Amino acid sequence: MRRILAILLENEPGSLSRIVGLFSQRAFNIESLTVAPTEDPSLSRITIATVGDDRVLEQIIKQVNKLIDVIKITDLTERKHVERELLLIKLLAMNDKSRTEVKRITDIFRGSIIDIGKQVYTVQVTGDADKLNAFIDAMSNETEIIEAVRSGCVGIARGEKALRI
Repeated sequence: MRRILAILLENEPGSLSRIVGLFSQRAFNIESLTVAPTEDPSLSRITIATVGDDRVLEQIIKQVNKLIDVIKITDLTERKHVERELLLIKLLAMNDKSRTEVKRITDIFRGSIIDIGKQVYTVQVTGDADKLNAFIDAMSNETEIIEAVRSGCVGIARGEKALRI
């Protein structure tokens, strides 16, 4: 099962490596990881997307919670939440037909063309992982993908409840 964990922790050197270390000690793969300071510069928020056995993940959550730097950990998949990911992708558009298809598919997925070269379009798309995967599949059927980079998942619980101290 895919899980999205939000971790609030002190913004200290080594905090991230201790959390990632718990995952690697258990041979548990991290699908994506994003880290950034919060509205309080002394705190950081980590969002980890992972897939695996629930029993092992529950054990990791308990161990992460015991780390000194960790203030709070929340499993966003257990509640209503919003998640997004950013995709930047370079596409080969050599002729009018391929340029038209890139524009059409980008519009369907509510993306933006953010750079145009002689034969290369750079497109930005945001959404959940399924949407970005579908966009990549659609584009790979129409044109050559030169390069793609993804930000990793970020998520936030719906409603007024916040991940705070």
